[in-house]
Amino acid sequence: TVHPEYLVDEHQHRKAVVLPVAEWERIVEELEDLDDIREFDSAKSGSQEAIPFERAVREIQENYGA
Repeated sequence: TVHPEYLVDEHQHRKAVVLPVAEWERIVEELEDLDDIREFDSAKSGSQEAIPFERAVREIQENYGA
Protein backbone atom coordinates (compact mmCIF):
# COMPACT_ATOMS: atom_id res chain seq x y z
CA THR A 1 0.00 0.00 0.00
CA VAL A 2 1.27 3.45 -0.85
CA HIS A 3 0.20 6.72 0.69
CA PRO A 4 0.72 9.37 -1.98
CA GLU A 5 0.23 13.06 -1.41
CA TYR A 6 -0.36 15.12 -4.54
CA LEU A 7 0.97 18.57 -5.22
CA VAL A 8 -1.45 20.54 -7.36
CA ASP A 9 -1.34 23.74 -9.36
CA GLU A 10 -3.74 26.67 -9.06
CA HIS A 11 -6.34 24.71 -11.10
CA GLN A 12 -6.06 21.67 -8.84
CA HIS A 13 -4.29 19.64 -11.56
CA ARG A 14 -1.88 17.11 -10.12
CA LYS A 15 1.73 18.11 -10.80
CA ALA A 16 3.78 15.90 -8.47
CA VAL A 17 3.59 13.11 -5.92
CA VAL A 18 5.15 12.94 -2.48
CA LEU A 19 5.68 9.54 -0.86
CA PRO A 20 7.17 8.49 2.45
CA VAL A 21 10.81 7.49 1.92
CA ALA A 22 10.22 3.88 3.02
CA GLU A 23 7.47 3.47 0.42
CA TRP A 24 9.64 5.00 -2.31
CA GLU A 25 12.54 2.67 -1.43
CA ARG A 26 10.20 -0.32 -1.58
CA ILE A 27 8.96 0.76 -5.02
CA VAL A 28 12.53 1.16 -6.30
CA GLU A 29 13.47 -2.27 -4.93
CA GLU A 30 10.48 -3.89 -6.60
CA LEU A 31 11.28 -2.19 -9.91
CA GLU A 32 14.84 -3.50 -9.69
CA ASP A 33 13.51 -6.99 -8.97
CA LEU A 34 11.19 -6.71 -11.97
CA ASP A 35 14.12 -5.65 -14.16
CA ASP A 36 16.09 -8.69 -12.96
CA ILE A 37 13.16 -10.97 -13.78
CA ARG A 38 12.86 -9.49 -17.27
CA GLU A 39 16.60 -9.92 -17.87
CA PHE A 40 16.43 -13.53 -16.67
CA ASP A 41 13.41 -14.28 -18.87
CA SER A 42 15.14 -12.70 -21.86
CA ALA A 43 18.33 -14.68 -21.29
CA LYS A 44 16.40 -17.89 -20.75
CA SER A 45 14.36 -17.50 -23.94
CA GLY A 46 17.37 -16.83 -26.17
CA SER A 47 19.19 -19.58 -27.96
CA GLN A 48 22.45 -20.20 -26.18
CA GLU A 49 25.26 -22.62 -26.74
CA ALA A 50 26.00 -24.90 -23.80
CA ILE A 51 29.68 -24.84 -22.87
CA PRO A 52 31.64 -26.98 -20.42
CA PHE A 53 31.95 -25.58 -16.90
CA GLU A 54 35.75 -25.47 -17.06
CA ARG A 55 35.63 -23.38 -20.23
CA ALA A 56 33.17 -20.96 -18.65
CA VAL A 57 35.42 -20.52 -15.61
CA ARG A 58 38.46 -19.98 -17.84
CA GLU A 59 36.65 -17.36 -19.93
CA ILE A 60 35.44 -15.53 -16.84
CA GLN A 61 38.95 -15.49 -15.41
CA GLU A 62 40.40 -14.22 -18.69
CA ASN A 63 37.82 -11.43 -18.90
CA TYR A 64 38.48 -10.30 -15.32
CA GLY A 65 42.23 -10.67 -15.42
CA ALA A 66 42.33 -13.32 -12.72
